Amino acid sequence: MVESTDEASTSDSAPQRQSGFWAEIESLKSPEKKEVAKLPKVGAAAPSSDKIPLPDGKPTVIVFLRHCGCPFAEKVFKKLSALSHKQPDIHCIAVSHSSAVATEKWIPQVGGAWSTDVVIDERRDLYAQWGLGLSSVWHMSGPSVLYSVYRLGTDEGVWNRPTESGTRWQIGGAFAVDEGGVVRYAHVAKAADDIPDLEAAAQSVGITVEEEATRS
Repeated sequence: MVESTDEASTSDSAPQRQSGFWAEIESLKSPEKKEVAKLPKVGAAAPSSDKIPLPDGKPTVIVFLRHCGCPFAEKVFKKLSALSHKQPDIHCIAVSHSSAVATEKWIPQVGGAWSTDVVIDERRDLYAQWGLGLSSVWHMSGPSVLYSVYRLGTDEGVWNRPTESGTRWQIGGAFAVDEGGVVRYAHVAKAADDIPDLEAAAQSVGITVEEEATRS
């Protein structure tokens, strides 16, 4: 399920949005800076909002995606959707700052959401609330990152897709929150290719996951 949380997601029509080459250029522009909260600490109460109300009575794994089209976002989304399918006791949430239109187009291209709820956050307010700000050039496109792009494509068949909406500067991350609303796992990407360990995230909230469940 894709849930739009921004007025921009519903008020802007698809023809008004840029596409193709210009959308790729737009994704490289520096976005609006947000006031970013401190990173939620393990053992502390998780941030809660109308968009992601916590606690919700179930262990929850939340993944903040870089942008739709990013191969690393694709890999972690596949892992999350696999986890949601294998472990229905976990509430899996993916947050996308790409538009609802772009996200809904991207999801079936990467295998579907299964039982993952997808929240659209174009203004990146949720990212900021959870301590996720903007990255550096090195974080986004350092030599090791570019090599990882190549390896991910050749080894796993996951390549860059068109970026129709969103910014490449946004840092991704993942969190696990127990049924009482306490953070048990926190991962902020140190580089664009830094993929969170969703098996460890699930284990932190008391769920044992078979390796295949989170394998892309």
